[in-house]
Amino acid sequence: MQVSWDFSVDRVRRGRGAAAGWDDNFPVSAEFLWYIPNQATPGHRGDTVAADHNSLDTLAAQARSLEEHGWKGALLGTGWGRPDTVTVATALAARTTTFEPLIAIRPGYWQPAHFASAAATLDHLSGGRVRVNIVSGKDDLAAYGAAEEDQAERYGRTAEFIRLVRRLWTEQRVTYEGTHYRVTDSTVVPRVVPRPGRPHPTLYFGGASAAAERVAATEADVQLFWGEPLADIAERIDRLRGLTERLGRALPPLEFGLRVTTLVRDTTEQAWADAEARVAVMAGSHAAPKQDSHRTAVGQRRLYELAERGDVLDDNLYTAPGRVGGGGAGTTWLVGSAQDVAKSLRKYQDLGITHFVLSDTPYLTEIERQGTQLLPLLRD
Repeated sequence: MQVSWDFSVDRVRRGRGAAAGWDDNFPVSAEFLWYIPNQATPGHRGDTVAADHNSLDTLAAQARSLEEHGWKGALLGTGWGRPDTVTVATALAARTTTFEPLIAIRPGYWQPAHFASAAATLDHLSGGRVRVNIVSGKDDLAAYGAAEEDQAERYGRTAEFIRLVRRLWTEQRVTYEGTHYRVTDSTVVPRVVPRPGRPHPTLYFGGASAAAERVAATEADVQLFWGEPLADIAERIDRLRGLTERLGRALPPLEFGLRVTTLVRDTTEQAWADAEARVAVMAGSHAAPKQDSHRTAVGQRRLYELAERGDVLDDNLYTAPGRVGGGGAGTTWLVGSAQDVAKSLRKYQDLGITHFVLSDTPYLTEIERQGTQLLPLLRD
């Protein structure tokens, strides 16, 4: 299936222009981050299997390679049964000079004042390098003592968490009493130092349900999308921009990001041969993903359903991995030469995506390959 590309871009540009004065001749600047496999088990998504896969030396080598090859930083994924992201981010910040950790955290793990203090301390010690990804999806709640919540409660709690953390970073002597959280006369020390274009650590957020989009529209700095086709992303950006207006967003304009696997090789033919071979291996070793409509997140269901529209959407968005065990950012891949993948990413950028979180395995090898071959094609 091919999207109506010109129509999608024109529609989103018109919507953006009405709100923010879009200039077709002005390039949209973008930031490019990677992913560091914050895992307890080796071999994540085909990564090199090694006993020291999550040692400080191994993870720091990846962070330093990201610095060397032009990446801004990397997402550190979260989940019960994985290393704590704030601890890992602190260790990596101490081993690097420009690397910016995008620290995924769950409100259920943290009280907002505790997290605001921990993040402010690391931001101070690292010279302003902290970014935060708020994850609201369900996890092993019983394992860390959280209670089961319905969707409305979960996203209501997330909205309060983001709102209170932001206030604690930007105000002093905060008193707040909400449905889920309360603090009295609270001041986080050390104080977050505002920096050009960044009054506090940037708050990323994901989610595709109506409840999640309301949180993004009113509370987040950046809405992250999975690797969906261009027309679908255009529709979601259009809808979110409309939501920010209808819900009276009081913050700077919402920004948008893309989290996707990028399989890059020297030639288009080699990339597709490797992609198809990898999917064949996955098909032989993984069961098809379970799609329980009551438990699978809305965004993940959207990715699984893409395969029903074809194995390849747009020019090179490969949906087959989702049928054979791929999940999250591994459900869809952008496949091709550096030129092919750069062309696709620029189309997302034209829609308004300004934050890219890319990855492929083996992670260390691909940091260098894509930093050398792909990133130079994406610079303004």
